[in-house]
Amino acid sequence: MEPELDWLTLDDDEEIVWSDTPHGASIVPALIVGVPLSFVLIGIPIVASAYLSLRNTHYVVTTAGLYRKSGILSRDVQKVGFDKVQNTSYSQGILGSSVGFGNVDISTAGGSGVEMRFQSVENPRDVAELVNRHVKQSTGGRDDAGDKEAVLDEVLTELREIRTLLERDESAALDTTRTAGESEQVEMNTIDELVSERPDDEENEAGKSDASSTDKTGSSDRNDEANASDSGDETDSADDNTETGWTTDDDTDPLEFDR
Repeated sequence: MEPELDWLTLDDDEEIVWSDTPHGASIVPALIVGVPLSFVLIGIPIVASAYLSLRNTHYVVTTAGLYRKSGILSRDVQKVGFDKVQNTSYSQGILGSSVGFGNVDISTAGGSGVEMRFQSVENPRDVAELVNRHVKQSTGGRDDAGDKEAVLDEVLTELREIRTLLERDESAALDTTRTAGESEQVEMNTIDELVSERPDDEENEAGKSDASSTDKTGSSDRNDEANASDSGDETDSADDNTETGWTTDDDTDPLEFDR
């Protein structure tokens, strides 16, 4: 039975791979229970509900993901992308194994339990394999590309770390060389200063000694000259007194002349 797909909206590059409705034989359990109870009007709703659910449930597999449409009076459409599918399994009961239908359960990454179920579909094993194949085709290329990108990122990270270490070592070596050169230059400058300052100190000390000697000699000469000058002044004074007739005897009257 070909399902109606007026409820399905596909992308431009999306194509339908498989579509189906629940197997007709899946209504048998509802008939087994509902027909005997139909005499008391309880089994009729059971059979009607099973039939309407069968008619309004559609399953679709496209190149982009999985779709499930359900609902009798309302419409519920569920989609799961292949990139989210984590696990796919199928199961069959006694009736399903005999007739050839079963359930296909789809689990998603991060989900709790079964996220989507294709219930009572024909050849559930083939459907599960079809889903698994498209999951691998959809995620395989991205996984390989992701692995390559991850490897390249790791290589680039290691190269950056190696480059950083080399630059750090080179900088440390340059700093050490520069520090050693500066130390040698400081030592040479210190030696040159010491060598250049020592003669000047000796000359300054010699000059100070000469100057001190000169000052002492000059002072002695000046003292001698002063003494000589004082002696000359006294002599000249005595001569002047002699010429003028003045005497300096204490017993003689200073007003009297020495005749």
